[in-house]
Amino acid sequence: MVWYFFRRLFLVIPTLVGVSIAVFAMVRLIPGDPALAMAGPHATPDYVQQIRLRLSLDEPLHVQYDRFMSGLLQGDLGRSTRTQRPVTAELWDKFPHTVELTLASLLIATAFGLPAGIISAAKRYSIFDNLSMLIALLGVSMPVFWLGLMLMLLFSVTLGWLPSVGRGSLLHLILPALTLGASSMAFVARITRSSMLEVLRQDYVVTARAKGLRERRVIYEHALKNALIPVVTVMGLQLGILLGGAVLTETVFAWPGVGRLMVDSIQARDYPVVQGAVLLLAVSFVLVNLLVDMTYALLDPRIKYN
Repeated sequence: MVWYFFRRLFLVIPTLVGVSIAVFAMVRLIPGDPALAMAGPHATPDYVQQIRLRLSLDEPLHVQYDRFMSGLLQGDLGRSTRTQRPVTAELWDKFPHTVELTLASLLIATAFGLPAGIISAAKRYSIFDNLSMLIALLGVSMPVFWLGLMLMLLFSVTLGWLPSVGRGSLLHLILPALTLGASSMAFVARITRSSMLEVLRQDYVVTARAKGLRERRVIYEHALKNALIPVVTVMGLQLGILLGGAVLTETVFAWPGVGRLMVDSIQARDYPVVQGAVLLLAVSFVLVNLLVDMTYALLDPRIKYN
């Protein structure tokens, strides 16, 4: 297990290098002059040249990448052209808010999606099964921004129960977390049902039932643990998707996270912050997948890593 962990950790390194190259090229390879795009159409030539020198855009690409990686390894992602603050400081202020929203969304998706999938599998083709899968289909189909606006219209404008935008009390978290977690809730419910149906057909489950064990014990002690392997995979992927998908939700609800920071930086042509935010979200997605791999052995002792 320890050797597998270090092997997986070693395999993550090429992925992170590829992510760094993609983020680096995102700014340098856009059409036109990146310095002019950051400065704006009405900037003076001297100001454009200052940006070009500050970001070393007059150097060859391999020299620029070498400086970018040197700064990255030292935790230096440059300075924001909009606020003149270090990019790491900007991200450090916003990333905890994005993590808060993401974990709340995943909690909602798990708390509702997992029981719905289990009950649907245990009561296959029942009214609850058909209704829950219909709701799951609607959850997968609805765009995040549209769902957010509809929930805001219903619970904030019409009923006045919840605040519509901003971050403050726990009430401010409910609508954004529900909006962001709706799609993941649907995915968790569908994959849990599918996995449980497959496990419930296994011989050891049939044997447990033949011994006269109660159905609740058969489901929760014998079937569920083995059915959680694909569910954990989906939940891990959904956690990474939620981190990246928070961009739309944070914009709709004015949530002060990395997603909203990225949108504001794009509008202000603050590309150092944009590439820092993209790099942060990409690295978070890779590390989440590594964590998911590590949890497999805890759920199923039959898995052996050689």
